[in-house]
Amino acid sequence: MGYGREIYLSAEKILRERRRKAQEEAEQRKAAFYRACPRARETDRRLASTAVRAAKAVLTGKEARGRLQKLKEENRAVQAEYGRLLAEHGLKPEDLKPRYACSKCGDTGYLDGRMCSCMKSLLRSESYRRLNELTPLSLSTFDSFSLTWYPDKAREGRPSDREIMGDTLRFCVAYARHFSTRAPNLIMTGGTGLGKTHLSLAIANAAIQKGFGVVYCSVGDLVKKLEDEHFGRGDGTDPSGPLLSCDLLILDDLGTEFRSSFSSAAIYGIVNGRLLAKKPTIISTNLTVKEMMEYYSERFASRIIGSYRRVVFVGKDVRQQKRLCRTPK
Repeated sequence: MGYGREIYLSAEKILRERRRKAQEEAEQRKAAFYRACPRARETDRRLASTAVRAAKAVLTGKEARGRLQKLKEENRAVQAEYGRLLAEHGLKPEDLKPRYACSKCGDTGYLDGRMCSCMKSLLRSESYRRLNELTPLSLSTFDSFSLTWYPDKAREGRPSDREIMGDTLRFCVAYARHFSTRAPNLIMTGGTGLGKTHLSLAIANAAIQKGFGVVYCSVGDLVKKLEDEHFGRGDGTDPSGPLLSCDLLILDDLGTEFRSSFSSAAIYGIVNGRLLAKKPTIISTNLTVKEMMEYYSERFASRIIGSYRRVVFVGKDVRQQKRLCRTPK
């Protein structure tokens, strides 16, 4: 699972807090029991004492077997007394133990050296939360994508915009359903407000639910972060790390960034790095292939054409149509 470092740190912080809270509450329950039954505190101390004495007996070695047997018998008697005191107060031994949110791993996130399901679930939810802070992720689903905004009138020798967008929607649904780290790269092309961001985020939604690490960023924000780090204005962390390691990278609005030789090289470096690592990327852009060659370079455009599957978006600006519908008459 290719999650960014900050996602792991956030999930681990949540687990540490869960563990701390469970242990603190267990100590509070134990303290309340000892206040109600002072003898139980003394009995608990005796249990600890027999354990220490048993360890010393093993270390001394002299007549250890006989001493250990006597200590075991003493320990059993003290345990029985402790259990009786608990029962008198309507408690069981497990009532004084931490009640971890995950009974399998005890809120450590790992079980027998492998990641626990609770950690996997946290990584998914943290990835979703982070992405939702940057985008309208919760609103961007396949179910909320309406084809009614696209004209259904066919033109001579060409399907209607609605038919074309219906094919686009079905392709994206299938892509999300079968998504894996071997999925093809996509470049979503078309005018402003036609649903490129919506469907790319719908794919992200599905990928996150399947446990994949997704990073979304507008190309403009990406270039700014890379520039800040390159020219010493950043916080010292490498912003390209998560972009290269995540399971799915979504680069939104290629062509809207401030263009310079640095930005072109930086974008090419990310795109090429993921191609070499065989990790899927989705790029959305308002540019045509010809415009890409003019804006960037023939090398960049040919890399995209040869390595990305084109997904076409057509129609009239849906965002503008929605605004007009909301405008009071």
